[in-house]
Amino acid sequence: MNARHTWPLYGLRLTTSRLELSVPDLDRLAELAGVAAGGLHEDGFMPFSVPWSDTAPRERARGTFQHLLGTIATWQPSAWTLSLAVRHEGRVIGRQDLITSDYPVTREAETGSWLGLAHQGRGLGTEMRAAALHLAFAELGARSMTSAAMTDNPRSLGVSRKLGYRDDGVATLSVQGRRRTLRRLRIDRDAWEAHRTVPVTVEGLSEECRELFGLR
Repeated sequence: MNARHTWPLYGLRLTTSRLELSVPDLDRLAELAGVAAGGLHEDGFMPFSVPWSDTAPRERARGTFQHLLGTIATWQPSAWTLSLAVRHEGRVIGRQDLITSDYPVTREAETGSWLGLAHQGRGLGTEMRAAALHLAFAELGARSMTSAAMTDNPRSLGVSRKLGYRDDGVATLSVQGRRRTLRRLRIDRDAWEAHRTVPVTVEGLSEECRELFGLR
């Protein structure tokens, strides 16, 4: 019995013109951990509300590896995090997540992502988020999707606005002992339809996968 038979989400693939997104096996997960070790943002800047990236490279790699394994170990149809490794030109370059609970009721999930520092500024972040939105709206029947970014992170906010998100309020957080402002964003199905420009292909979304997402 192979891993895909036991965990059918290993067969899920999202592809765009430049990217492939999939649940990483151990080898690909090790590659993703290496990308995290190589750096995700400039020194002195923290884009995350939980400052997990403010560690030594080896710890960052190990934390990434453990966290992604945990998303599978703790998966329940009532609460799940779909963590996808993003590949460009045959190399893993980052990670794209969809996070939700009680999805069959809410039909809403939150996206989160990161790219290795060397791969930023080329539109790849927009493309991988577009793939995640396509999966949610076109394949999983989402009614709305949310995201969030610090107000001093214009790149992330720019990705959201390009894809059709609207502002949905702010929250004040304490991050590394500093007060930070988090901008919440939301997109509904109509806005997604109006702004979608990235062709996305979905393969391997079997009935077994749909059951894992809590869908019938």
